[in-house]
Amino acid sequence: MSLAPTTEEVRVAGAQPASSTIAALFSRQAALTPDAIAVIANDTSLTYRELDERSDRLAEYLQSLGVKPDTLTGIAMDRRAALIVGLLGILKAGGAYVPLDPHYPPERLSWIIEDSAMPVVLTNAQTEQSLSSIGTLPSVLDVDDLPLLESNKRRVRACAVGRDLAYVIYTSGSTGKPKGVMVEHRNVLNFFAAMDQAIGGEPGVWLAVTSVSFDISVLELLWTLTRGFTVVLHRDEGYATVADEIARHNVTHLQMTPSLARILMLDQRAFVALGSLRKILLGGEAVPASLVRHLRQVFEGDIYNMYGPTETTIWSTCGRIDEIGATISIGRPVLNTQIFIFDPEHKPVAPGDAGELYIAGDGVARGYWNRPDLTAERFLSIPSLSATRLYITGDLVRVRPDGNIEFLGRVDYQIKLRGHRIEPGEIETVLEECPGVQRAVVVLREDREDDMRLVAYVVADVVGENAAANLRHTLAARLPDFMVPSNIVFLSELPLTDNGKIDRKALLQLPPPAPAPERTSASLPVTAMEQLVANAWKDALGLPAVGLNDNFFDLGAHSLTVAEVHARLQEVLGHEFDLVDLFQFSTVSTLATHLAGASRQSQTSDRAQRRRMAMQH
Repeated sequence: MSLAPTTEEVRVAGAQPASSTIAALFSRQAALTPDAIAVIANDTSLTYRELDERSDRLAEYLQSLGVKPDTLTGIAMDRRAALIVGLLGILKAGGAYVPLDPHYPPERLSWIIEDSAMPVVLTNAQTEQSLSSIGTLPSVLDVDDLPLLESNKRRVRACAVGRDLAYVIYTSGSTGKPKGVMVEHRNVLNFFAAMDQAIGGEPGVWLAVTSVSFDISVLELLWTLTRGFTVVLHRDEGYATVADEIARHNVTHLQMTPSLARILMLDQRAFVALGSLRKILLGGEAVPASLVRHLRQVFEGDIYNMYGPTETTIWSTCGRIDEIGATISIGRPVLNTQIFIFDPEHKPVAPGDAGELYIAGDGVARGYWNRPDLTAERFLSIPSLSATRLYITGDLVRVRPDGNIEFLGRVDYQIKLRGHRIEPGEIETVLEECPGVQRAVVVLREDREDDMRLVAYVVADVVGENAAANLRHTLAARLPDFMVPSNIVFLSELPLTDNGKIDRKALLQLPPPAPAPERTSASLPVTAMEQLVANAWKDALGLPAVGLNDNFFDLGAHSLTVAEVHARLQEVLGHEFDLVDLFQFSTVSTLATHLAGASRQSQTSDRAQRRRMAMQH
């Protein structure tokens, strides 16, 4: 079965010239609204004119360093206005940007830098230190050092065209190394036109919460700036400030994963603040109907469910959620996108039947950087479809009677966890490279509602006293935090199916894993505040006990459990504190000390206020 845009939809898309680029569209918008605010970050703001001029100067400097079309250029910066200057500067120079998350382990960053052969990395003083542990670095340019770029104010010479690369984003790879997805300007411009049609291009204020390492940030940071939005960059301080940012800047649009939506709805202030928005976009993982029902308690605007792999340029389907049924569909294909649903023999399934999703159209990316073998495997042409080039998603879907597409699961073992796309094979490869490990299998468990976690099952020669802790330490040195399993369970052997393959379903039937003994401290909470904190974490994590010096995140905590504990402690204590404190003070001891001090300060403030009121009367 296939779904494709109408003739009218294709005609509308023709408005984008083949030679146009993201940078050209931004400069055109800057000429139309030069004095409008383009970016707000913390207490800094830039107008469209200022952003245009600064990115021009950076582009000119990058060109002098040899950046040209299809030159991959790294960007490792925190969330400030200079980040947007850096992205636009690379694109204006003709290069393609490669995000380097400063929080990633040095080994992973080093591999991406080497694999991409980038000649220069844009950074600033706040993040340059994060790269210092990497051995050989290309040229590093501090974007905050703008005097370097004050050569002149001529318009930088445009050199990229539609079929040149706009960005390369590295995603988890099943072979043990991340793979770089190559996306061209023409792919992105088609996506921009698709979003105009799907959600409307009327400018507003967009709160950008997504890391630039994820492709959905392209909608937040670049589509918006080619349409006249004001972009508010959410701070790197957890999500406690979301409610304040929405109110302070009169935010109209917010894109987020369902996991983040759950976090915000656990914070009453943030939950109420969502009601003032105009549009909410959900994507990156399955959207539960219960989540939408909860949102509708405060929000009456448009809610969209978005779906799409990085390889087909951000979002490939979109559906506005008007009715809430048992499940939420992923909508229909966006502009110039074709959807095919095939059986294992590449034959279309009957309407309503389940099959694997293939995507064709103007969003299909060029392929994988330096991986012609993997490109040929995942991007293919089917003779019966003539020259149509398709990307194999690995997603299992069906078309409902109303024409909308329903996501059913995966045909392989790829995992979506809190918006992250994870290939278990990458984690398993790292584990099996550890001395003494014979086999390793990583699965996603959901033993309690809305509490999904990675669990690694390992067969090892010898299981020492600190075996699990040592393996987690190795994983943390090579993989991002979201890829480090919450639990490592040792088995004498892995269950097998009748044909000799690993029986993952049998692993999911095993009892939920408890923390390994070496991951719980012997010291027990003593003070009332310590006991209060320990009990909150014990209940949230489903553990029999939590020790005084246990690190919550070593025990399996993630963003949802953090939000749950934050809400509970605020209710019990009777006063507010920042959610980010739970990340900063991540043991019972440190958090209890912090909260005890905050409680004393709050009580002192209350007494002083009562004295002032008494004196006034």
